[in-house]
Order: sequence, then structure tokens, then C-alpha cells
Amino acid sequence: MAITQQSSTKQDILEYLLKHLQATALALAAALNISPQAIRRHLKDLEAEDLIVLSSVQAGMGRPQHVYQLSRQGRDRLSRTVSDRYGQFAVSLLDTLAETVGHDQVSSILQKQWERKAKEYRERLGNGSPNQRVATLVELRKAEGYMTESHLVESGDSSVGDSFILTEHNCAISNVAESFPSVCGHELEMFAAVLPDCTVERTHWIINGEHRCGYLVQVRK
Repeated sequence: MAITQQSSTKQDILEYLLKHLQATALALAAALNISPQAIRRHLKDLEAEDLIVLSSVQAGMGRPQHVYQLSRQGRDRLSRTVSDRYGQFAVSLLDTLAETVGHDQVSSILQKQWERKAKEYRERLGNGSPNQRVATLVELRKAEGYMTESHLVESGDSSVGDSFILTEHNCAISNVAESFPSVCGHELEMFAAVLPDCTVERTHWIINGEHRCGYLVQVRK
């Protein structure tokens, strides 16, 4: 296997563990369509690099299962991207602005930025069905560096509109969000603005120590 293929497979393993929190070697092999022998070689390499950790989980009365999880280094590896470096620059710039014009002015600037982004998203989403617009929003977020996905939630209640779970497994602006958490509030407002026929509620938040950001999007009846 070529070096680039090995790197791609290892990246796929790390991203799978980021989304699913943990997995056995057999589950990874099945999900990535790779032989168990090959997946174990990759796992051994990743473990040697301290990017994943192996632990035992008791499942019922049988023998413990060996599962793999991301280490802190593995999670950091996934977030060390070009966008992160831009994020560091953005934080430095915002800090300078805060020192110069004050935090209230910076908050106003961030609000204007999200309003502009919401306008851009609305134009790109068009007038399709909620399902189509959520799918387009997911693709737009992916293009901006977010590991975003969505799925339909069926309530079985005809009086309630369709609902979607929108999940972002990473934060492409994590550096900014850590220093200026108000941007997360603006992001929630932005999603609500680009889906005006839906209610949008935050369900998970990376800044709170959770492993993903999540939103419940429910179509108004």
C-alpha cells in the first residue's frame, strides 16, 4: 500500500473515532471496508504515535471487548489544520480590536459578520424543502472545514413537523470560540435565520467539554 493510502486510511480511522467515540478493530474494518489484518496494522501504528488508546469494555457476561478511542493527541491532530492557524491569527486580531475599541464593539463586529454569513447561506440554500436546505447547509459547512452531518428524526406524531439533528464533530473556529464564546450564540442565531420556518435548539456544545456541537432543527407546522 502506498504511503498516501496509508495516511488516508489512518486519517479515516481517526475521523471515525472522533464521530463514534470508540470502536473495535472489527467494527473499524467493516466500516472502512478494510481487512481486519490491515486495520490492526494501522491501529498499531496509531497507538505507537499516541494518537489512539486501547481499553477494555465489559459487554454483558462475555469476555471484555477491546475498543479504541482517540487520545488527546489524536484529537489535537485532527484540529491542527490550516484553518487553525488562521484561527490563531483571528484571535490575535480580535484581541487587538478589543484592546483598541472595547469588547462591546467587538461583539457588534461579530454580530455583523454572522448576519452577513446568514445572508450568504440564505441565498445559497434557496427555496427548496427543509430536507434539501438542511442538506445544502451541511455541504456549505463541510466546505468551510466543519465535519458536519445531519439526519432526519421521525417523531411519529403528525402534529409535529419534521425534525433534523445537525451535528458538527469539530469546530473550525475553535480558537475564536474559546476566547470569544459569544460567537457560538451568533452561530445559533445564524442557523435560525437561514431556516426561518424552523426552530433551532442547541443540544451539544464542544465549549462545554462535549465531543461535538449538536442542534435540533424542527420544522414549524
